[in-house]
Amino acid sequence: MTTAFTRYGVRTEIISGAGTRTLLPELLRGLGAKRAVLFTDQGLNRAGITDKIKELFELMPGPVQLVGVFDEIEQDAKAENVNKAARFVKECQADALISVGGGSVLDACKATKWLLHKRHHDIRDLMQGTTREMWPKAQPIPIPHIAIPTTAGTGAEVSPIAVVYNDQLKIKTNLSSPFINADIAVLDPELTVGLPPKITAFTGYDALTHAVEAYFSPRANPMTDAFALQATRMIVENLPMAVSSGADLQARANMLMASSMAITSFSLAITAIPVHNMAHAFGAKFGIPHGLANAVLLPNVMAALPQLYLPKINGFAEALGLSARDVEPQECLQQVIAFIRELRATVGLPDTFAEFGLDPESLTQIVPAVLRDPTALAFKIPPDTIMKITQEVAGLPLSVEEEAAR
Repeated sequence: MTTAFTRYGVRTEIISGAGTRTLLPELLRGLGAKRAVLFTDQGLNRAGITDKIKELFELMPGPVQLVGVFDEIEQDAKAENVNKAARFVKECQADALISVGGGSVLDACKATKWLLHKRHHDIRDLMQGTTREMWPKAQPIPIPHIAIPTTAGTGAEVSPIAVVYNDQLKIKTNLSSPFINADIAVLDPELTVGLPPKITAFTGYDALTHAVEAYFSPRANPMTDAFALQATRMIVENLPMAVSSGADLQARANMLMASSMAITSFSLAITAIPVHNMAHAFGAKFGIPHGLANAVLLPNVMAALPQLYLPKINGFAEALGLSARDVEPQECLQQVIAFIRELRATVGLPDTFAEFGLDPESLTQIVPAVLRDPTALAFKIPPDTIMKITQEVAGLPLSVEEEAAR
């Protein structure tokens, strides 16, 4: 039992199950909404997901109207996407928000809600690094908001965090506030069935990384540990099935739940997050999808920073299904790293960024990018360690000397 100060809170109501999206109009009515705007993206338009949501309001007209669809959200939510969305909501005279999509859409909606609440016009003025609001400065935002994830990875439907790419500063900025997350999250596995295997895999690894960085955080507590470990068990058990048999609704539903649990733990324990720190830099510099960046970096970061993981590694190993009761921490860490790499290969993900054809000269800019990222404020990775990890994951051809040494 710890006597240290901790905080724990889950504000978003979660409704889970196949077909639960059909409850959307009634849920909005219950929140007092009358005119809603739907946040989505072009990919979901092409996949037919946007139409499935629109039909809920068209087939059975009720007291809540869908008055607009904002679908101009790009990968890694951009500041201009948020600014434009806020203007669109005002033009539609909307009083409620629906977000349907992956992390970029869900984060853009949260940031838009906050921007509207602040009565400002440019999110870049307010998010220039890490923006953290705590109660009582942070106050409830009276804009009904329901989030429906179409990927099981970011957990953005329940997290009190929004990541927005500031194109002026060329960095990913972070907003943390206990009232930006959705009032209700609807976890409908039917909306994730069409997700390609590779995206299913790397979004799943995003969720696993959330669980890892929550569990090993210096701010972890028994409640965050419980969510992180259970999320880990569910990911290990269900991700291979979700990837290989994409229509398996039970595996899809379990991954959605695990994703929400992992980000809840992560959000409440966040401090030392070196994997995310490096993933942000690679994403901003080379356009590498966040979940894929986490998947490639996770085992290498764990191997390079053993001091962060050794104190609790045996407990985490047991969540993976490994026998760790009498194993020395150093050996246990190696077993965990090997397991994470093997699982990554099982779900068809690469161990390097070779497919992105990274330029060797541009890699020298990764060190300052990692150190400049807002997530580095709480835990700085030594520059030589950043470079070592970068060389390992870059996927560049080895020189003759390096091949010989290998």
